[in-house]
Amino acid sequence: MADSFVASLSHYQSSMVFNPWKDVDPEHDQSVQGPQIRRRQLCHYLQERIGIADTLLCAEAIGYQGGHFSGIPMTSERLLLGGLEHKNLFPEMVFRDLSPQRTSRTDIKSHAVQQLGFTEPTATIVWGFLADHQVDTRRMILWNAFPWHPYHPAKGLLSNRTPDDAELMVGHQFLLQLLKLGQFKQVVAIGEKSTLQLQQLGIAAVKVRHPANGGAGKFRAQMSDLLQN
Repeated sequence: MADSFVASLSHYQSSMVFNPWKDVDPEHDQSVQGPQIRRRQLCHYLQERIGIADTLLCAEAIGYQGGHFSGIPMTSERLLLGGLEHKNLFPEMVFRDLSPQRTSRTDIKSHAVQQLGFTEPTATIVWGFLADHQVDTRRMILWNAFPWHPYHPAKGLLSNRTPDDAELMVGHQFLLQLLKLGQFKQVVAIGEKSTLQLQQLGIAAVKVRHPANGGAGKFRAQMSDLLQN
């Protein structure tokens, strides 16, 4: 099931959108195998969770510091490669039956990527919460209402933008597919934009603060309350 779902995701193509599972980033991927690696990593991530996970955490869209290179929503390449172990974040939290692979180049001069890959603040906060509260990460799937990476053409692929309404409508189709596959007991909307998308689809969801822009403390507090209920 996960294989066919990821294959469907990889078929999407649109201007101003990078599809991590189809497109090669010509400037920043280290090889043309990037999409294949990212498809494999997302498949393993989902395979370990579908049928087990009871909660879907949904944010807005993939970013260049996260799923663009890892292939997994709200998950940075640095986490996959073991570069956040000093924060008690380990690759095994993401998947256990596959050795993670890097897709980004190590010599991207415009960003301080270093040898450990991109890291995304939101991803670190979300995974950090799960680690701090000893949550079984197989019980949760992280996702996006728009599951691809929208970027600013003038700024290039290492930029993020808000998806437009037409793009979100396509993303909704895949969100509904995932909800059907997962049969989740609970959906958690991360931030205002994700909440709005779920409301438009008539999906009951619990809203929590987005951890970006000073929202980390409230995000953690609200997520902690959810775990206790």
